[in-house]
Amino acid sequence: MSRPTRASGRLARYGFGTAEGDGGARAADLLGPDGLRLWRPAEQEPVDEPAVELLAALSRAADPDLALRQLHRIVEAERRASGGTAAGATDPGSALLAELHADPGLRRRLIAVLGASSALGDHLVAHPEHYTALRTAPDGLAPTAEGRLEPAGDGNPVAVLRSAYRLALLRIAAADLTGGRGLEQTMAALSALADATLAAAYEIAVEELPAGTARPRLAVVAMGKCGGGELNYVSDVDVIFVAAEDVDLSAATLVATRLIHICGLVAWPVDAALRPEGNRGPLVRTLASHLAYYRRWARTWEFQALLKARPAAGDLPLAQEWVDQLAPLVWRAAERPEAVQDVRAMRRRIIDNIPPKELEREIKRGSGGLRDIEFAVQLLQLVHGRGDDTLRVPGTIPALRALVAGGYVGRADGEALLRGYRFLRGVEHRLQLQGLRRTHTVPTEPAALRWLAAALDYTATPGRSAVEAFRAEWVTHAAEVRRLHAKLLYRPLLESVARVPADGLRLTPEAARHRLEILGFADPAGALRHLQALTGGVSRTAAIQRTLLPVLLSEFADAPEPDRGLLNYRQVSDKLGSTPWYLRLLRDGGPVARRLARVLALSRYVADLLARDPEALRLLAEENELAPRPREVLREGFLAAAARHSDPVEATRAVRALRRRELVRVACADVLCRAGSLAPTPTRADGGNRPAPALADITAVGTALADVTDATLAAALRAAQAGQPAPPGLRFAVIGMGRLGGYESNYLSDADVLFVYDPPAGSSESAASAAAHAIAEELRRLLGVPAPDPPLGVDADLRPEGRQGPLVRSLAAYAQYYARWSRVWEAQALLRARFVCGDADLGAEFEALIEPVRYPAEGLTREQVVEIRRIKARVETERLPRGADPATHTKLGRGGLTDVEWAVQLVQLRHAGAVPALRGTRTLDALAAAERAGLIDPADAAEMAAGWSLAAQVRNALMLVRGRAGDQLPRHGVELAGVVALLGRDDPGEFLDEYLRTGRRSRAAAQRVLET
Repeated sequence: MSRPTRASGRLARYGFGTAEGDGGARAADLLGPDGLRLWRPAEQEPVDEPAVELLAALSRAADPDLALRQLHRIVEAERRASGGTAAGATDPGSALLAELHADPGLRRRLIAVLGASSALGDHLVAHPEHYTALRTAPDGLAPTAEGRLEPAGDGNPVAVLRSAYRLALLRIAAADLTGGRGLEQTMAALSALADATLAAAYEIAVEELPAGTARPRLAVVAMGKCGGGELNYVSDVDVIFVAAEDVDLSAATLVATRLIHICGLVAWPVDAALRPEGNRGPLVRTLASHLAYYRRWARTWEFQALLKARPAAGDLPLAQEWVDQLAPLVWRAAERPEAVQDVRAMRRRIIDNIPPKELEREIKRGSGGLRDIEFAVQLLQLVHGRGDDTLRVPGTIPALRALVAGGYVGRADGEALLRGYRFLRGVEHRLQLQGLRRTHTVPTEPAALRWLAAALDYTATPGRSAVEAFRAEWVTHAAEVRRLHAKLLYRPLLESVARVPADGLRLTPEAARHRLEILGFADPAGALRHLQALTGGVSRTAAIQRTLLPVLLSEFADAPEPDRGLLNYRQVSDKLGSTPWYLRLLRDGGPVARRLARVLALSRYVADLLARDPEALRLLAEENELAPRPREVLREGFLAAAARHSDPVEATRAVRALRRRELVRVACADVLCRAGSLAPTPTRADGGNRPAPALADITAVGTALADVTDATLAAALRAAQAGQPAPPGLRFAVIGMGRLGGYESNYLSDADVLFVYDPPAGSSESAASAAAHAIAEELRRLLGVPAPDPPLGVDADLRPEGRQGPLVRSLAAYAQYYARWSRVWEAQALLRARFVCGDADLGAEFEALIEPVRYPAEGLTREQVVEIRRIKARVETERLPRGADPATHTKLGRGGLTDVEWAVQLVQLRHAGAVPALRGTRTLDALAAAERAGLIDPADAAEMAAGWSLAAQVRNALMLVRGRAGDQLPRHGVELAGVVALLGRDDPGEFLDEYLRTGRRSRAAAQRVLET
């Protein structure tokens, strides 16, 4: 055929030729004089204004070439049916083209369908008269598309049903493609159409029963997407068949079998595999048989499937009775010990069964697909729906909205999941509509991708094609769905909520009081008032609290004082309840809620710190935030905080606030380190995957607390020096003593220190001394100023001459004193001396100065050894508090800290001059070195190490539990129980026996060392 060479090029501007790859040549044939007669080849333009409108409508189709071919075929079929000989816009026999010109709504709807679905186009070619179903009504409204069947004509009822089904589907597709129905309305219409089709097939099957057969009572229960009212265009329709009585089974099975066959001929396969025992079980069971199965044999996934069950066809009252009878079983399924893990395992199996080549293209089963959303929502329904009836809805979107409204899912997370669900279902609908076949994989062919992007209304923009725009949004949604699926499905709180009995989730006053009594609250009425204050009202905050509290109450109940845990929680909530992140963090932040419950229930010390700094509970969310900061990181951070303030008081206030945060960090890690699954698992700061040292090691706690104190002193000293004039060149250093020097600090330790200075050359000794004294006093004052943060006492009583001596001495004065007047107990105290902050060179000079004093080359004389033993005996007699139990006093008691430290320090004084390995400030390190040097029997060393470690752990635990200093381990009561729980033990009596036994052995070993 001859035509101007640029005709096809003009048509390409309408979008023709893209799919064909011919630049519009095929379109020119179909539109030209030998086709639809809408195009003048010579003039390269439409024949008239109606043709312009029709070409514009075709250009807007998802696939203009497909729409044009389908339209041409329908017109040809119409012509053949009417006996005409020509096709075209002026052909009086082409009623379709005439109506397309006259009815813009029909034109828009029909062209949209023809460009998006080759299968529906084929149907219209076979039944050209069916296009009339898309006409605009006389009142100007679009045809209804609610899924109603309108059977027409006589003849084979199955054929009539098939025709009615296709007409209804055609109307739904047209409304969907032209924006007349949103996604939810489309899914509802498709589900309603499925119900109507099942009902019609049911009646046909009943009518076909052998003569004389009584009509059985048979219910068809919709499951899966149909049950949830979220059916797509092409899908198996999942059902379960339920007969009323045994007498109905025979006829009911015939009806069910025929119904499955009819629906397969008319619309889609009917799948009854979700029934008890699956395909191996009988197709139809009685109601009683169903109940017996679900009560005894059903697995978790079967109850999960029942979330979407609803009556669909047949005996609807019987179907509703079936649903109602099974509902209590569904809402108890999550209480099974394995329920949560079962759902998670099922999701993993689905992913594992996807063919590798389809894994990245699967929008339904793949990671980041529809199943991720559905499984997360369904698991949350199973767990939380036991106590919240609003979650007992079959559809994914209504259930997700209810979860958001109830506070179980955050608003932002819920909206992201809704967007992802709508996007993925929209893609699924377009893919299935094209050929009316079941598919969930995004194509790889360029032409198919271009069609899909166009069908989803993506358009090209400068620098990015429509396909690229689609892919970008797909990747974004899939990544977000994947993230939220992991966040919700693997939320640790789910297992905890699932373990709470259903009655415990309904916090009505009567039920709450009863549960509080069962959980062991000493004052149920007072606890109930706290619960009412936290959960009262209809606010979102109250809703989230109602979700959290059943779990938290169980955690509080595991502690010795549940009432205190709840009180502390209320105090924190009162301070933070209005902040947007607080409850969201507890609900969504992994183990945060249970970690918070544990620390609040077990530790008054942490509870007091959190009451002063509630935002510190963010630390509970990150594993690496529950690891002590490295020494240099602390020092740099504290110094930087102080440097931001010119006022020494403000600088120190900032430093003390940082110290408080670090104390919270260390204390929380300490409380949680023996808490099983709640224990933090931080990685090393060097970026490796190896775990960081656990704080279950008492030496790690002491080091962490000493590092915090060192950084605090360094920053406070900088502030003090900035506020106190001093002679240029004055050197000043702080020397750590006692537990600070030995890296054995506890939570309430003062900082035992010495102050040393060195006057600049040529300056006045008195002026330098006065300046150094002023710096030391200012340092102590700044760290002791009343403030919300815990004060840090700076104790210089271990200085020469004690409190009677000067607070600050020069390096030369220390040298003179230690050379002339030092006594053996002062040499013993110097065993723990180390440089902390200030002038590092001066600190090193001081350490070199005291080396011969604390590590005498000749060891100790007999008289000095006797003096040490005498002083120790006096300390035990005079310093043990009146009424204290020496067997359980962690510091001065038998086999406790003092026994071991004095024994180790005696060995250091006697032998460190000759054995350099003994020269260290840490007790356990020196003990190990003495054992390696053969100075202490290995068995004795082991008993002493065990005694010292257990006493130190108990002492720290006592401080955490009480919130105040204390060295006495009680023999009974809640404090003993708190210490035992905090240390990860079970029985207080057994633990007390262990402590006494360990102390006796440690004491005996220490005595042998002291008397050697």
